[in-house]
Amino acid sequence: MPKLSPDDYDSMASFRHLVRKFLRFSRELLKSTANLNSEQYEALLAIKAFTSSDGLTIADLSERLQVKHHSTVNIVDRLVARKLVRRHTSPRDRRARHVELTPAGSNLIEKLAAVHRKEIRRRTPEIIA
Repeated sequence: MPKLSPDDYDSMASFRHLVRKFLRFSRELLKSTANLNSEQYEALLAIKAFTSSDGLTIADLSERLQVKHHSTVNIVDRLVARKLVRRHTSPRDRRARHVELTPAGSNLIEKLAAVHRKEIRRRTPEIIA
């Protein structure tokens, strides 16, 4: 394995610093504008991004979020309670539950994602530099 240079370490440290700044920005935005936590936002984003006609199951969402099934269920429960997501039984497998955005959830994720995209674009020169 090639030895890393001081510049390599500096680049990695700078990148991680930038990621931490972005995540702090995101947490503050989510809390102040939508009273969401990061996991809830990531779930909404993953549901919005899922395009398969088969539908997104809790297991699919767990994989996308990289959390345990029971944690995903808790996240979805909170989003259902806020009427941002709804569950329905899979037409192909009655044991499986699918999740989808409600109109309110879709509207919220579109607004939040647009602000996040703007912040990412604003910081892009820092990433490339």
